[in-house]
Amino acid sequence: MYCYTKIQEDMYWIGGNDRKLSMFEGAIPMTEGMAYNSYFIDDEKTVVLDTVDDSVVRVFDDNLNHLLNGRGLDYIIVNHVEPDHSSSLCELVRRHPETKIVATSKIKNMLKNYVSWNLDDNFLQVEEGEELSTGKHVFTFVNTPMVHWPEVMMTYEKTTGTLFSADAFGIFGAHDGNIFADCYDFDRDWLPAARRYYTTIVGKFGKFTMGALKKASGLDIKMICPLHGYIIRKDFEKYLAAYTAWGTYTAEEQGVLVLYASPYGNTKNGAEILASELAAKGVGKMKLIDVSHTDPMYILPEVFRFSNLVIATTTYNGDMFIKMEEALTELRSMGVSNKKVSIIQSGSWAPTAGKKVQEMTDQLTGTEYVGDMVTIKGTVKEDSREALVALADAIAESLK
Repeated sequence: MYCYTKIQEDMYWIGGNDRKLSMFEGAIPMTEGMAYNSYFIDDEKTVVLDTVDDSVVRVFDDNLNHLLNGRGLDYIIVNHVEPDHSSSLCELVRRHPETKIVATSKIKNMLKNYVSWNLDDNFLQVEEGEELSTGKHVFTFVNTPMVHWPEVMMTYEKTTGTLFSADAFGIFGAHDGNIFADCYDFDRDWLPAARRYYTTIVGKFGKFTMGALKKASGLDIKMICPLHGYIIRKDFEKYLAAYTAWGTYTAEEQGVLVLYASPYGNTKNGAEILASELAAKGVGKMKLIDVSHTDPMYILPEVFRFSNLVIATTTYNGDMFIKMEEALTELRSMGVSNKKVSIIQSGSWAPTAGKKVQEMTDQLTGTEYVGDMVTIKGTVKEDSREALVALADAIAESLK
């Protein structure tokens, strides 16, 4: 049965929610499900903006069929070819052979990798800045490559000021009835989910994100409709500020994230001593994460969030502990930059993990090292405790 939401006059959300999804893209753990957004414009010419993942295609079809009410489908605007937004496209075109797929040449070339029929029969090619009138509504198109695939565009509807932003401004999580961001708490509900979404999917493409924001700044935007998450219709400056911070690799908070790997608890003890000393020196914003029990896709957004990163790891087979290596590999892969880094190494007979850590953090753009590397041999003793206190002094000073 259909389950759609009217956004404004002639404009509808017709997507669906997958509440069973446990792993997005085979790599990102999920606990809150995922919303797949698609939009319908009920005008003289009917329009669908992007389709949906196969997991929600049944309700998508019910929604569209109900709103079409026997009419044909004139246009399908494709902003992004990734299969979670286009996997139902072929079936939709089969049911509506009269429709025209509206997209750029880059999108056409990408679509050819996913369809087995001749796109020329159903394709209306547009380029950036061109306009498409459907009656009361006028659409124009903005190229936004690498946010986060190379073919991506956004579509701007001029009469309502609506930006269909593709994956930009998306978040993880299914809708809880309401589809508008202002129905949820920004700091509690939107920001953490959006940060995790951005950093794990778009993170390494910061300069392209800023390019997209620059183009969007020239539009009179009254509503943002992303392909995941909530529709934004007010307080745009909050959402833009978050994206600007992430796109420029600017820490949201002057504080300390401590990542530790500690098979027997000794490195953990050192990490907690450091955190306690930082607290005594007035550092209020801190978080400690055990990398052995936290997926890298949860660690990554916290690294983006904090200005300072402490990496505390035991030595394992002459290298850093494998779970720390996994976490740092993800940071490098997603382009983490501009971090103040401190290192704690430990080991029972030959603590050498710090060198391996530094080799990896040296590869991150804009790394600034704070304090001397601390070595814990076996357990924390007075000399290594004093070194941890000195490191806390250096970190606290770097936060001023």
